[in-house]
Amino acid sequence: MPHPASALQSAAAASPLLAVRDVSVRFGGIVALDGVSFDVNAGEIAGLIGPNGAGKTTLFNCLSRLYECSRGSITFDGQSLIAMPRHAMAGIGIGRTFQNLALFAKMSVLDNVKVGRHCRTTSGFLPNALRLPRVGIEEAATEQRADELVRFLELADVASTAVAELPFAMQKRVELARALASEPRLLLLDEPASGLNHEEVGALGRLIREIRDRLRVTILLVEHHMGLVMGVSDKVVALNFGRKIAEGAPADVRAHPDVIQAYLGAAE
Repeated sequence: MPHPASALQSAAAASPLLAVRDVSVRFGGIVALDGVSFDVNAGEIAGLIGPNGAGKTTLFNCLSRLYECSRGSITFDGQSLIAMPRHAMAGIGIGRTFQNLALFAKMSVLDNVKVGRHCRTTSGFLPNALRLPRVGIEEAATEQRADELVRFLELADVASTAVAELPFAMQKRVELARALASEPRLLLLDEPASGLNHEEVGALGRLIREIRDRLRVTILLVEHHMGLVMGVSDKVVALNFGRKIAEGAPADVRAHPDVIQAYLGAAE
């Protein structure tokens, strides 16, 4: 029986959903990224790995338009991201979580998730002030989608609880729900396993696959937890000192001599 994502991957074989080409970033005299290129096809889970300082977060920040590229191009579904304003990322279908949670601590779980729907609403100040019919329609759609995601991520029992009162692992699920509320086609996960214990990491791996398979979301994750990356990824890209040193199937990248050297040092 074909994999649930196989149809998406086959359809995207000729044109990747995300194409990174010769991307370089310099901060003064420091080269953070040096000519990095890779593709992510629709329906894939792709892992981005590398030691500390390899350039992973810099690349993520370029994809989110938080950083400017010194050279190269980034296209999403054939559309250039280089000149696009950062506030437009969610609207075109790119969602992101952050290593350091950026939730509204005093707001409830459900209200935090609703915030993620903002890019999918069109009513401005005047329609809201006048309570025009379309405002009610949008609010009902936001409520419904937020409720669906809260249930999907097993947060229904704490939907009305303030985020600050939740354990860390559950807060991470709230952030994930908020990112999914924008209905992304590409989801960028920044260190999703950070701070989680062994059981929580296992649950996260299953959840990442379920998001791809059930919600049909393409995923690119930056992660230090090798077990998670190798267990969920269809392909892995490895960086070191700002350069790509390997790309391919998880087993091939894990056994690549440059990757082994980057993590363990030169062999004796």
